[in-house]
Parts: sequence; C-alpha cells; structure tokens
Amino acid sequence: MPIRKVNPTSPGRRGMTLPDFSDITTDKPEKSLLRPLKKHGGRNNQGRLTVRHQGGGHKRAYRIIDFKRDKFDVPCVVKTIEYDPNRNARIALVQYVDGEKRYILAPLTVRVGDKLMSGTSAEIRDGNALPLRNIPLGTILHNIEMTVGKGGQLGRAAGVQIQLLAKEGKYATLRLPSGEMRMVHVDCMATIGQLSNPDSKNVAIGKAGRSRWMGIRPANRGVVMNAVDHPHGGGEGKSPIGGKPQTPWGKPAMGYKTRRGKNMPSTRFIVKRRTK
Repeated sequence: MPIRKVNPTSPGRRGMTLPDFSDITTDKPEKSLLRPLKKHGGRNNQGRLTVRHQGGGHKRAYRIIDFKRDKFDVPCVVKTIEYDPNRNARIALVQYVDGEKRYILAPLTVRVGDKLMSGTSAEIRDGNALPLRNIPLGTILHNIEMTVGKGGQLGRAAGVQIQLLAKEGKYATLRLPSGEMRMVHVDCMATIGQLSNPDSKNVAIGKAGRSRWMGIRPANRGVVMNAVDHPHGGGEGKSPIGGKPQTPWGKPAMGYKTRRGKNMPSTRFIVKRRTK
C-alpha cells in the first residue's frame, strides 16, 4: 500500500502524508458485525482520570474481529478488504460455506475471492490458521495465541511478521518483531503470512488536529511546569530535571523496571529479551 503526499495548501498539509487506500474494496461495513463503541476519555468506572492525554476523537463503531479462528475445517471466501478505524491493519470480511460471515485480520497477500480455512487440515498458505505444531519451521506468522483457545494476542499490528524458529517438546520458539524470542505452546493457533498495511509506520501525521481526531490530547513536559505541578518543574529559565526522572506522582520513570518478577506468565517464557 503506497503512501501519497498532499499539496501544501497550508502549513499543516505541507508535511502530511496519507495512505492511498488502494487495497480497500468497499466503504460499507457489514452491519451484523458492528457494535457501538463508548468513549471513556481516560476515565475509570468512578469517573476519575486514570490515563492522561486521552479524549475527543472521531466517532467510531467497533468491528467484531475473529481472533480465535475456531471454525475448523470449514472453507470460506474473502468478500471484501476493509478499513477499520480501531486498528492500523486492514480487515477482511469472509463468508463460510454455511453462510456465516466474520471479520478477520487481513494478511498482506490475500485478495477478494481467495479461499481460506482454519484447522489442522488447512494448507500452509497466507490467511490460513493452524496450530503451531502443524506449521513448518521458518514460516512467517501473525495473530498468534499465547494461551490455547484464548484467541490471538501476538502479532496484530499492521505489517507485523513473527517467525517460527524451533519446536521442542510442548513449546515452540518465536522471534517477535522487537527481537524478543519467546516460547508458546504448540497447540496455540497462528495465522500464516505477514499482516496488511506495512506502510502504516511511514505515515506522517502532519498537524496537531489529526492527532485530536485520533483521540490523543496534548501532553506537556514536566520541566516546563511549575514546581507545584510536577517534580521536574520550577527553577529560573530552562533548568535540568535535577535528581532522578519521576512521574507527576513521584514514582521513578525513564528506565525504571516495572515487571513484577520472573515467574509471571508474560515473563517466564521469554528466551531472549528485546532489550540488551
């Protein structure tokens, strides 16, 4: 999917780039797979601000995505490739031979009319979903489960590709885009191929208003605040942080480790960390 530049009709448009959406085949989503999406503005169920710099944004409807791919050994046909406002990858509407329709994450090479399937008897080709034990080593994957039957959690962002490196006993070793290597149970499902829209990371936002459309509010640095508002604030003119970097509430930041021990499920199966 190429990136297109726009004419510099204003300072905000000068540096802006846009996806050309040439891979999109329809602008009308499947109504039966839409759900309302409520805005929270970073507030929790008590109305208190728990995540800063969130709010506003364009109104969106949520598309129900089949991350589990659990309709085994039933072939389906790709009907459309669509834009999803809730993620940077494209989604594909597939219709099974029994008439059921589902949205899946669209792989890069899948086109309208392609036949897909999930299950142990599926072919090794882009868009098909199989357990890791049935996939040959070296295959490029996305939408991989971390717990059997839970649905894909790894590799769901645009252009992502995860490589299957090894299988030993009950576990398979994967190399993630970050360079991290981790083990996943061989009965976990994975989808073959690279995810769509790999140029998403090259899009230049261009202006502040476009971030506001996405629901991202402005963020101020602590060093430009007053001392009463932030531990980094205060001082005459431009001043260094002074002491260790902290959050607005005095907790360590920037390089402070936040993982809670080596026996957590998310940490226990990491073979090689992404950090040096």
